[in-house]
Amino acid sequence: MTNDDRDLGSDGLPDENPDRPGPEEHGSDPGSRVPDGHTGARGVSGGGDTGPAEPEERAEETVSKSDSGTKKKGSGSFWKELPILIAIALVLAFVIRTFVMQAFYIPSTSMENTLLVGDRVLVNKVVYQLRDIERGEVVVFDGEGSWDDPNSVNVPEPANPVARGFQWVQQQLGAAPTGKEYIKRVIGLPGDTVECCDEQNRLLVNGVPLDEDEYLYPGSTESHTEFGPIELGDDQLWLMGDHRSISYDSRMNQNNPGGGAVSVDHVVGRAFVIIWPFDQMGGLGVPPAFDEIEAAEK
Repeated sequence: MTNDDRDLGSDGLPDENPDRPGPEEHGSDPGSRVPDGHTGARGVSGGGDTGPAEPEERAEETVSKSDSGTKKKGSGSFWKELPILIAIALVLAFVIRTFVMQAFYIPSTSMENTLLVGDRVLVNKVVYQLRDIERGEVVVFDGEGSWDDPNSVNVPEPANPVARGFQWVQQQLGAAPTGKEYIKRVIGLPGDTVECCDEQNRLLVNGVPLDEDEYLYPGSTESHTEFGPIELGDDQLWLMGDHRSISYDSRMNQNNPGGGAVSVDHVVGRAFVIIWPFDQMGGLGVPPAFDEIEAAEK
């Protein structure tokens, strides 16, 4: 049996030995288990001189290095996540552009002075999913299959992939023409009868004359040519530009499929506001001239 075994009692704890020297006989501090003159790597707060502070300095240095590593790791994580954020932004932009709203560039003078060359308009693509098209609204539409406008802008496709991508971005932002869509004003709705003209050279919609001087390009009324009466089908629209003397619109496409009319399902959306340039900014509302037709139907 070792000395350690003899020091243990039956309960596994050291026996109290009155003959064992006390702390005073060892000459040590009664509150310390470390003999005098013996220093360890760990100091006790308030216990006098505990040796050099090198361990604490090393600990601080270790913490500092650890913090630096965390910062570097966080910075690296940002650059890894950046492509994901860009991809999400592009997907959202594509969804908004396709289904909600899109900017369009005005490439021609057919809608002067309401819209000028170089203007940018925002087109609401959702509104006609919620309600019907109204007379007098300015709409963007695809004329393929019913119109063949020689004045439409031909946009060549760049051969360079980088240039194609840059052109696509410009078109989505309304900074460049697409060459595929037209923008005109709605004159006749499905089921309407449109014709030109009465004694004052005004258009007639369901027999009601339109006083269009408020929004037409000056002198447009005098440039009217006779047509109709034309009764529109259940899904057809009669569309005309505000600059009548140069607008290649429904009047000029009567020999094409649809007889000059455009199918409702070819409408991309309603142009409701001019966003550029700043001095042209403003809403594109329905002129009061169309109120008389609405009133006559009630």
